[in-house]
Amino acid sequence: MQMLAARMHGYRQPLRIEHVPAPEPAPDEILLKVAACGMCRSDYQLIDTYFDGPFPVEFPYIPGHEVVGRVAGFGREVPKDKAGYAEGDTVVVNPSWGDGTCRQCREGNENLCSGAGRWVGFGPPGGFAEYIAVQYQHAIPVTEKAAKAPELLAPMTDAGMTPYRGMRKLRDAGKVGPGRTIAVTGIGGLGSYGVQYAKLLGDGATVVAFARSDSKLQVAKENGADHGINVKDKSTDAIGDELESLTGRRTLNAVLDCVGSAASIRMAFELLGAEGAVAAVGLMEHKVDLPQFPFVGTELSYFGSFWGNHLDLVEVLSLAEAGHIKHNVTKIKLDDVNENLEALGRGDVVGRRVIVFE
Repeated sequence: MQMLAARMHGYRQPLRIEHVPAPEPAPDEILLKVAACGMCRSDYQLIDTYFDGPFPVEFPYIPGHEVVGRVAGFGREVPKDKAGYAEGDTVVVNPSWGDGTCRQCREGNENLCSGAGRWVGFGPPGGFAEYIAVQYQHAIPVTEKAAKAPELLAPMTDAGMTPYRGMRKLRDAGKVGPGRTIAVTGIGGLGSYGVQYAKLLGDGATVVAFARSDSKLQVAKENGADHGINVKDKSTDAIGDELESLTGRRTLNAVLDCVGSAASIRMAFELLGAEGAVAAVGLMEHKVDLPQFPFVGTELSYFGSFWGNHLDLVEVLSLAEAGHIKHNVTKIKLDDVNENLEALGRGDVVGRRVIVFE
């Protein structure tokens, strides 16, 4: 059986849309007919060599890690009576495939697997194709109602899950609550969900969105942010002035950073008050230099937060089905993949672009 796929034939080259053989599922895998696959800035970064160290791929390679599909076949060792779904059902793919044996996996954090872990779209072939083979235990069935809009399910596997995990870290560390201020930096794919989680998990904290365009700030406000500040070409002091004018407080208690640039991280720490914390979920640059004394002298915290685990994904899917999450999704065709990758690289995309196959 043949399928259409957008494949990498080298770094920093446009993807080629080609007819190739559809995958044969391994004994422990299922075959999915892809319904929708989200497009992430990390897809652009994969092509641009950002991940060539931690996630080297063999060419030709199919990217795409935000995958929803209909079950089209089972490997011979898949226990159909225990899988929780049948042929024709819609499933969401948890992209983090841990080896199941390391400490992180045994604690439920397969996204942090220290053994032979794999990540869909960064090793195993991804969802920029009409079919994909996935390990059966990482497919999460959804209701018939949710299955009617696969383009809304696909972003949950990264854009919707990643800021959720980061925001939970801030909440669990006691950095949020009434009388406190949370900033969400970068209102793109992750940040448009991040401001919603800041409201849902912030226990009454004031939520301020930081972005570099007024159009992105408008999206943030529509998604629940109390205030928005355009930080483009502004000093930290100027941002602090606006923050004080809007909230009555010049400093922040917590920051959910969805950018991952050296500038955004530095800005976050310069605006933190005593005992403040940053949860970084964005990945843009390789290195950030920060002064040491504030960490000790004012007891600041810096949380790294990578993707999410199986339960994180189940929770955000439940929140979405319950109507607690607003989506900012634009449907596109596979033929348009390269121009949208370029837009992601420029930072022009608000919300999520999703390739729809149905």
